[in-house]
Amino acid sequence: MEWIDTHCHLDEESFTQDCAETIQRAVDAGVKTMLAVGITLDSCRRVVELAERYPSVYAILGLHPNYVSAAQPGDWDQIVALMRTPKVVGVGETGLDKYWDYAPIELQRDYFDRHIELSRQLDLPFVVHCREAEPETLEVLRMHAATGPLRGLMHAFCGTAETAAACLEMGMHLSFGGMITFKKNDAQRELSATLPLDRLLVETDSPYLAPTPFRGKRNEPAHVRLTAACLAETRGVSKEDVAAATTRNARLLFRLPVGD
Repeated sequence: MEWIDTHCHLDEESFTQDCAETIQRAVDAGVKTMLAVGITLDSCRRVVELAERYPSVYAILGLHPNYVSAAQPGDWDQIVALMRTPKVVGVGETGLDKYWDYAPIELQRDYFDRHIELSRQLDLPFVVHCREAEPETLEVLRMHAATGPLRGLMHAFCGTAETAAACLEMGMHLSFGGMITFKKNDAQRELSATLPLDRLLVETDSPYLAPTPFRGKRNEPAHVRLTAACLAETRGVSKEDVAAATTRNARLLFRLPVGD
């Protein structure tokens, strides 16, 4: 079986000492491709370097909504320039976060719009972070969907069935992470079983949100297979079916080469 971890933060400090080993463990576990996500200008530079160094790593670049207030003049333009780098396959993560409230929602929305517009200009998918801001996020997505279907991904989806249906109708894909393995997360497991398999992806968001039985410990890309196994069990299908479908979906969405 082959897996793709569609969202990880390999440039985080917790991987500094053993990044190469972490990537090799993932490859040995069948995770042949990892999409490393930048969240600031410095972070974007680091994930580009990782993508250049490791054949199994690709980069997604953007300004996380929690960090848009800290962005310096010129940061956005430099990130846009980095988008032309080989092995950059997506824009983000972008979106809205009302949980931490680190940045004014108006500024978050401004950058959300910028990311979606850039994704259209570059013909790259965009990756959405949404935390306690589903109505506002859907409002932005619907505005952009008015001009055509969206090529994007709801990262670490933990929203309602209504939000999932709206996103799917607009052309979005949904990605599930380790949270669906948590004991008390029956609602998300039940929802995941009702969604079309050809629109689902899996991720770790490592080093965060490690799946059971590693909850509370550092997450890493090799663990994506545990989330996928939970998804398979919930849907009543084989792990092979989920591996084949989610890998195919990721390759199509991010236009990843076959065989990496």
